Amino acid sequence: MRRIFLFTILLLLLPATLCSQALRTNDANAQAGKSTGFGSGDIFNPFAKDTTKSEKVTAPKEIHQWHIDELMGTPIPVNADTLPHLYQNWHMTEGMNGEYNFLGNMGAPRQSRIFFNRPSDTQYNFLAPYDYFVVRPGELFFTDTKSPYTNLSYNESGDKVTGDDRFRAYFATNAGKKFGVGFLFDYLYGRGRYDNQSTAFMNFSLFSYYRSDKYNYHLLASRYHIKMAENGGITDDEYITNPEKTDGANSNFGTTDIPVHLDRTWNRNEVYTAYFSHNYNFGFYKKVRKDISGDSIANEVNRYMNERSAAQTDSTLTAGTNDSIATRQASAVSDDELEMRFIPVARITHTADLTTNRHEFLSYEPANNYYAHNYLPYDSIDRTDYWTLKNTVALSLREGFNKWAIADITAYVSYVYSNYRQPDTIGTREYRLRTDEHTLMIGGQIESTRNRYLKYKLRGETAVSGNDLGAFNIEGKGELNLRLLKQDSKLTLNAHIKNNRPSYYYRHYHSEHYWWDKNLDKEFRTRIEAGIALPRWKTSIKAGIENIKNYTYFANTPVANGNRYLSDITVKQESSNIQVLSATLKQDFGAGPLNLETEFTYQNSSNKSILPLPDFNAYANLYIKFRIAKVLNTELGADCRYFTSYYAPDYSAALGQFVQQNQNDKISIGNYPVVSVYANFLLKETRFYVMYYHVNEGTGNRNYFLAPHYPMSPKALWFGLSWNFYN
Repeated sequence: MRRIFLFTILLLLLPATLCSQALRTNDANAQAGKSTGFGSGDIFNPFAKDTTKSEKVTAPKEIHQWHIDELMGTPIPVNADTLPHLYQNWHMTEGMNGEYNFLGNMGAPRQSRIFFNRPSDTQYNFLAPYDYFVVRPGELFFTDTKSPYTNLSYNESGDKVTGDDRFRAYFATNAGKKFGVGFLFDYLYGRGRYDNQSTAFMNFSLFSYYRSDKYNYHLLASRYHIKMAENGGITDDEYITNPEKTDGANSNFGTTDIPVHLDRTWNRNEVYTAYFSHNYNFGFYKKVRKDISGDSIANEVNRYMNERSAAQTDSTLTAGTNDSIATRQASAVSDDELEMRFIPVARITHTADLTTNRHEFLSYEPANNYYAHNYLPYDSIDRTDYWTLKNTVALSLREGFNKWAIADITAYVSYVYSNYRQPDTIGTREYRLRTDEHTLMIGGQIESTRNRYLKYKLRGETAVSGNDLGAFNIEGKGELNLRLLKQDSKLTLNAHIKNNRPSYYYRHYHSEHYWWDKNLDKEFRTRIEAGIALPRWKTSIKAGIENIKNYTYFANTPVANGNRYLSDITVKQESSNIQVLSATLKQDFGAGPLNLETEFTYQNSSNKSILPLPDFNAYANLYIKFRIAKVLNTELGADCRYFTSYYAPDYSAALGQFVQQNQNDKISIGNYPVVSVYANFLLKETRFYVMYYHVNEGTGNRNYFLAPHYPMSPKALWFGLSWNFYN
């Protein structure tokens, strides 16, 4: 395993090394003013400048990163992914602030306890529980860099039997100011602290972009291999909560000795994604002052338009004054203070988004007295395949080309085609059932981002033909910056109204143990959420409410079998309204080197049996921050995660999804704090940490479950390293 790991590192470093060598060779040739005559592979030239006497050249380290709007492909600037703070939590499946329920092993399926952080659509997606690992196009960091940029990170814990490893390599380089390419390689192997719980994930993604005044594109192509061993949970929770009452009291008894329900059982996803978005801008070039920002350029252009109109009607003006803004500015500014600026007026955009997935549930060991049904008794493969292609064409009138153009106004049309294949039977004969679905949607968007005080985006779309006819989405968000309580403050507002038909696998699903074909109504959701941020006080508050009609969920309908229940899952809808109220407070404190960061969330669900949520979720991080020898930035601290007890969703191995608990035999989890201590460091371009996770194991009520019957990891020592290279 270590040989494979080292070999992988060498393969990943090779492109960066070759690229760097090529750049250095080209730079040396340029300095010499002539070719070496030996070709690009020449490494020795007796007539070249003596490099031992050359001045040391320092590679520039400036990088700019952005995400993209997946529908329109427009860039969204973000901070570079190089911050050291909280880096010790980056690898954690339960999230940076521990707000996710999961099965205990690194990379295992997860679901947020904070309802407003969950996706608000009605898509049954095999990949949704793996959002910790899967990178959507809108989540990838596209990078503009002045020198080739490489980031290598490695996180590990435990030994060769129960330990975890994750290696990640990110590389980006530019070929000029407009074009950039890169790749992301991500390998995760979690052996699991409990039996039959391993995870083995691999992602390789290639990306590129081109950004100019007129033409732009973003491209991402990814391949994922996601394999998850399923154990169905432990057979008796007292192995964790009361080990003295079980054979777990034996001193030689370890976590891998705890019996589990399933053996030799896996979920596997083979996923390919391709995303391509490109646009062409129509506009004109004008000379303006260099100090004019993009926010103010509309006024400059409008002034030019007015002057040009006046010049055409005023015979006293000379022909030389009908030229450009620069003519009017010439008497006031010099040519050195002017530059040509492209003013976009309209844009046409095309986006294509393709996802294919082969999902398999593999079980080589019969699960006796576990499942209620066996629908495919013919030694068949429990497999479903699907692929979805979405094409969007948009036409936009651009913000800022005129003082009256106060927002981007966009009209678009989207066509979605999906193909599904899954098992079906006719008598005793099995075959692959194929289903095609398509939807044509039209929509519009209004967006304004140039005004420093008010930014907003409104988007609406509706299905005008196809299988989802009548579905619609209206969503908006706004940001208002103002002075409040004698400080710069930010007010935010997010809202949506969605009326969508549940996706195909909610309506039709055929597998070995679960089988349904449903006629489901559209799910209607309305949400409004408002927030305020007061940076000087380090305070952030947000609160919201959501109403859901026809809430669609996986219902647990167990079949009694003596003193236990056999697993059976189906899909149901709750016709009555369900309301969810949520409020979150983030408050940080600081006194010299001592810092405290807190986050508290209150939630209330009006139907806790169908949509269970913890009433209270909390995270606190106490640390001291200082430097060692003026170069080693250090954070020493401890953090704590906590949520109140509730009847959390169960996990179905055969579905690979979180489902409603068995209402006849449900249990609560929570009311157990998880404490970790850490040392987090930054030395030049290197981030590294040491963390002792779950140091309070064995104290209190020992109820350390983040999903029913799936205990979280016991105490463990973690180490992580992230190294940036600029060359």
